Amino acid sequence: MCGQEMIDYTYQDIAKMIDHSLLNPALTDRELEQGCQLARRYDVASVCIMPYYLKRCAEILKGSKVVPTTTIGFPHGGHVTAIKLAEAKQAMDDGAEELDMVVNISRVLSQDWNYVRADIKAVIDLSHQRGKKAKVIFENCYLDNEHKIKLCRICGELRADWVKTSTGYGTGGAAIEDLKLMRQYSPSHVQIKAAGGIRDLDKLLQVRALGVTRVGASRTADILDECKRRLGPDSIGIELRI
Repeated sequence: MCGQEMIDYTYQDIAKMIDHSLLNPALTDRELEQGCQLARRYDVASVCIMPYYLKRCAEILKGSKVVPTTTIGFPHGGHVTAIKLAEAKQAMDDGAEELDMVVNISRVLSQDWNYVRADIKAVIDLSHQRGKKAKVIFENCYLDNEHKIKLCRICGELRADWVKTSTGYGTGGAAIEDLKLMRQYSPSHVQIKAAGGIRDLDKLLQVRALGVTRVGASRTADILDECKRRLGPDSIGIELRI
């Protein structure tokens, strides 16, 4: 960190940007449990976890301000809409407060925009009917700018809560140019989530300056420990038992 850095954030500002990602398919039950406990201790925004463990995740997070989140149509988006809806319903029944759904990438590349719109709308409408929030994952590494712009406009019309760069499991992650483009072409009521490659506090602050309000991160402890170090022990405002 440069000694002249202007600190214009609090611990809570940064922690509440983070969706702690527990989506690696090789994570064991024990590691998932520990990850949920870590997210609770650091008081992040949410835990984004594999669907099968969501119900247990919601139990661990109960009584905290960290919300349970899971994925829909993950990671490739090729599920038929009926399956995405079934996943969404099950997820909300299991305690999900937010859903991260993947668009049908093949249909986007085919420019079948009626299908794409209906697929996204189905999940957003169901989540909103139940008072939950929806993030729409583009997987930008496979798309041209024209696809990304069209998706931003569709998601704006459908009132998605966030548009998201990537799953973290494609060939690329949260590129700066993509984040600029998504913020430019998304209406103000749609937030931006960056996922893939947010591994330290400086990168998080860089995307925050572009208007990003959420990031998917697996190195949550490293990021927030560095945040605490920069702010100093008297600046956090909450007790962290770490």
